[in-house]
Amino acid sequence: MPEKMKTAAIICELNPLHQGHQALFSHAKSRCEGLVCVLSGNYVQRGEPAILDKWARTRLALASGADLVLELPLPWAMAGAERFAAGGVALVNGLGNVDTLFFGSEEGDAPRLRELAETLLSPGFSRALREEDTALPFAVRRQRAAARLVGANAAALLEKPNCILGVEYQKALLAQGSSIKAEAFPRLGAGHDVPEAQGPILSASQARELLARGEPAAGRLPAVTEEVWRQEAALGRAPALLSRLEMAVLCKLRTMGPQDFAALPDVSEGLEYRLYQAARQAGSLEELYMRVKSKRYPLARARRLVLAAFLGVKEEDLPKLPPYLRVLGMTELGQRVLRQVSPTLPLAARPGDFQKLGGQALELFQLEAKAGDLYGLCCPVPQPCGRDYREKIVKTMG
Repeated sequence: MPEKMKTAAIICELNPLHQGHQALFSHAKSRCEGLVCVLSGNYVQRGEPAILDKWARTRLALASGADLVLELPLPWAMAGAERFAAGGVALVNGLGNVDTLFFGSEEGDAPRLRELAETLLSPGFSRALREEDTALPFAVRRQRAAARLVGANAAALLEKPNCILGVEYQKALLAQGSSIKAEAFPRLGAGHDVPEAQGPILSASQARELLARGEPAAGRLPAVTEEVWRQEAALGRAPALLSRLEMAVLCKLRTMGPQDFAALPDVSEGLEYRLYQAARQAGSLEELYMRVKSKRYPLARARRLVLAAFLGVKEEDLPKLPPYLRVLGMTELGQRVLRQVSPTLPLAARPGDFQKLGGQALELFQLEAKAGDLYGLCCPVPQPCGRDYREKIVKTMG
């Protein structure tokens, strides 16, 4: 029997792939034989369509060192950090035989993030959180409660977006009883969502703005990103923008009542009435977001809720964690990875695989496919329905 290969994983969006991503992939690849990438589907955490579709970004991942690409399904891909991390970790854990989860972070000390994760899962933290002023945003209450237990310096990590995600990965590993080790890689380049370019390495937000405006990257994006972008743009598939569906989104939300908004993921404390009133008054997506946004409800949450409403994502229909491993792409080595793993979740790649699984797995795939059909209308040239049923696994010889 061949010796088990050392396998690592990365959970990411690649929206789009930039040099910081490449550095993380290169680092992970230097520490393992097989590299698994759990990739968000056609929609991302920002509450937007990804600027490139999932098959184009699968090609980017494979060209950058990934050997196997799995899809993070829609309800987890366009969720807040906790659900996003829980879904990604469930797929990595469900694959079996993965040794290490690598992630980029402003804080390169994974044990420090794990200690903070353990604190957030403790009964003491729950008590401290209940004692905080509920009028404050959840993020503020969480940080203040954590500071009472671990000190202000350690709790300040919860102000940094990638550290927050790193803590959520650690929480998910602990909550799911995983033996996978998490390792942080120091983030390179401009900070998350920094509006102005800083140095030669672009952040994902900077790269999206540059590509959407059609400006030359001048060597500041990986060559493979520029090449795939040119190919997809020539086919009329990039950039995908929700603004192309603005009136359709507003129309859909105006047909919804408070009970419909209450059924969305992450709606509580009467937020459904705020969404309902905003939908009845707003004349643009930006106005809609601003009417929902408040000190308590950040902009990203507003965007995600609007997108969930439009796509028909309902909390009651969702399994707690992803019920399958959907393969989007692989290299020859990735095929070896699949032969050696011991998955606890069913593998699926073709529409027939989901038909055989039935139940929530089939319902989730059908939701993904419908969302993909709407994604096609976000493209410069409207794309026909059914790509989730037609596209084959992306394969390379790497």
